[in-house]
Parts: sequence; C-alpha cells; structure tokens
Amino acid sequence: MRSEPGTRPPLFLLLATIAALLFIHVPLIFIIIYSFSADVTFQFPPSGFTTQWYGEAFGRADLLAAVWLSVKVGLIATSIALVLGTLAAAALWKSTFFGKDYLSLLFILPIALPGIITGIALRSAFNILDIPFSIWTIVLGHATFCIVVVFNNALARFRRLSGSMIEASMDLGANGIQTFRHVVLPQIGSALLAGGMLAFALSFDEVIVTIFTNGLNNRTLPIWIYEELFRPRERPITNVAAVMVMMVTIVPVVAAYFLTRDAEHTGGMGK
Repeated sequence: MRSEPGTRPPLFLLLATIAALLFIHVPLIFIIIYSFSADVTFQFPPSGFTTQWYGEAFGRADLLAAVWLSVKVGLIATSIALVLGTLAAAALWKSTFFGKDYLSLLFILPIALPGIITGIALRSAFNILDIPFSIWTIVLGHATFCIVVVFNNALARFRRLSGSMIEASMDLGANGIQTFRHVVLPQIGSALLAGGMLAFALSFDEVIVTIFTNGLNNRTLPIWIYEELFRPRERPITNVAAVMVMMVTIVPVVAAYFLTRDAEHTGGMGK
C-alpha cells in the first residue's frame, strides 16, 4: 500500500522517528555543550560556559599533530580507495563470469566484518610479511574499508550509465582514455566525489583498525582522544577534540548526501 503524496505518516511512526533522532543526536549535543563548559568534570548543567578550552586545544602541539596525522592518513587512504575502488567497479560493471557475485561480496566484506577482526587479520599479515608498523600500515588498514565505500558508489553509478553513450563515443573515433575522460568520468564524477568524502570521513574517525596497525609513536586524533579521555584534567580538551572530529566527519557525509540524492536522474539508464 503506497501513501499518496502530501499525506501525513501515522502518529506512531512520527513519534518513533522523533525518538530515534533524539537517541542519535542528543548525545552529540551534550558533547558540544561540555566543550564550552567551565567545569572540568561532566556535570550537568554546567556551572558556566567558556571558550578557554578551545584556545588551549589549538595551542596543544600534540593535539595538532594528531589532527594532521589523521588528515594525512585519510587523504592517502582515500586516494588509494578512489583508484582501486573505481577500477574494481569498472571491471565488474558489465563483466559476466562464474563467481562474479562472490567476488563482489569479497569487496564488501571488510566493512561488514567487525573492526577487531579486520585489525587482527591486518596485524597478523604485517607480522608475517615483516612490515614495520608506521603511518603506511595505518593507511593500508584504512584503505581496506575505504575501497568498499568507493566501490559501492562507483558500481551503482556505472549500472545507471548508458552503454550506448560509450559505444557512440568509440564510433566517433575516441580511444579508451578519451571516452573515459569526456563521457564516463562526467557521469560518475559526483559518485566518486561522494564516495571519496565518505571514505575520508570513515578514515578520519577510525579507532579499532588504527589500534592494531599503529606504530608506537603514531597517534591519530581518535587515538589521542581515547588515550587522553582517562586523564580527568584533560577531559575539557578531549571534548573540544571530539567536536573537531564531529565537524570533520559530518561535513563530508552531508556533502555526499546532496551529491548523490538525485543521482538516479542522471547518467542514463544503462543495462
């Protein structure tokens, strides 16, 4: 049974939606409030409000180093994911062979598995291959699930791409590179941008895989927050750092939503 446009949902569905939104977002509001609290403890309501902790946070060299490391890891992991995820999606787009569905499942598996399983597997592999733990092992760890996001976005857009457009381009004398640049890329570009933004957001706030693939002196921002959270005097600074993580991750997610929400109306309806 389909609802007519303009009709209101049943009251219980509306209340359930509101309850779910409050359950998800109220804790985030508390973090923002505590970042401006004049108290060192998590007391509510706060005795006063101040911007002191923001000034102290931006003056902490260790916090800024953690932010820069998270940004650097996220950008490199996203770049790897964009290349490999797009190529994998292109390879599986129109190919037909035995085991294709299982191969697609293998691409999706890293993000479906618990992070601790992925972390243990990666750490074991690095130990076996005698790869020293560093920023590059963190990048490789993050790339495993970033590829999934790009792969899913790219494959979904490829499936809506009209094959006749590519055939027409080739018939007009364009080679493969020219066809990709002038025909395919404009059609899948927004999907790749959205996938890259989501991949960066996932990488920036990843904790579990980072713990298992981290070197001794490499602390990304989420790891910095985790370690400092157990020091009572550092709690106001960790609240500020948590707000920073929220801002960096929310912006790409919202941007990706607006980039992909009308994607079904573009790119043709290729089979």
